[in-house]
Amino acid sequence: MNIYELISIGLYVLIMIMIGIYGYRKSTSNSEEFLIGGRKMGPFVTALSAGASDMSGWLLMGLPGAMYMMGLSGSWLAIGLTTGAFLNYLIVAPRLRVYTEVAKNAITLPVFFENRFRDKSQLLKLVSSVFILVFFTLYTSAGMVSGGRLFESAFGMDYSIGLWVTSLVVVFYTFIGGFMAVSLTDAVQGTIMVIALLLIPTVVAFQLGGIGETVDTIYTKDTNYMDMLRGTTAISILSIGLGAGVFRSAAYPRPFYGNR
Repeated sequence: MNIYELISIGLYVLIMIMIGIYGYRKSTSNSEEFLIGGRKMGPFVTALSAGASDMSGWLLMGLPGAMYMMGLSGSWLAIGLTTGAFLNYLIVAPRLRVYTEVAKNAITLPVFFENRFRDKSQLLKLVSSVFILVFFTLYTSAGMVSGGRLFESAFGMDYSIGLWVTSLVVVFYTFIGGFMAVSLTDAVQGTIMVIALLLIPTVVAFQLGGIGETVDTIYTKDTNYMDMLRGTTAISILSIGLGAGVFRSAAYPRPFYGNR
């Protein structure tokens, strides 16, 4: 790595650590502050953090790879996620946001399910907690792997070192800063992702001489790449694209804990 890459990595890690310390000072006085940031997250931070957590490495690594392999038809994944997030914010989030306070001020989804359905046995809370623990552990591990691969491909670092750096920084600010630190760091990362997603296509088109030349270059690779319906059916669009987007976006509770 050159000196500029080292500086960029160092600044990024330092910012994440400082946000964790800030979250520790601002939101660790009680369990509600630590777990949901005292319900004080505004719409800007909430939206960016939810998007960054939901998409994360999948958006910057998985989706471009799918588009490279499938062509424009891979965009149904992005359309599905966008639709799912919109429906989630519009239909699910407002009602759940209100009910989490009405139902004995539930601050986690397992407690919400228990209070919502008046489960005295605590079985519903136990089962939902196990599901969250198992499946989000797998999802989180995939995010750590994408961080290691990013360090490996972008900076030429050893994969194991990138994996350890990513894991230790995330664990640090999560444990000491709680939900507020996680949301703020995700907002920073989401901003970086938005800038990258807008900047990279612009740079590519500029390097190739314009949008027309870029499209021509794609056609030379495969004439079917610009066919949005290539290899798709109505069932695949509704299930893989829109269906996965709706359920994937609904799995993230951040919108439910923002301010009204």
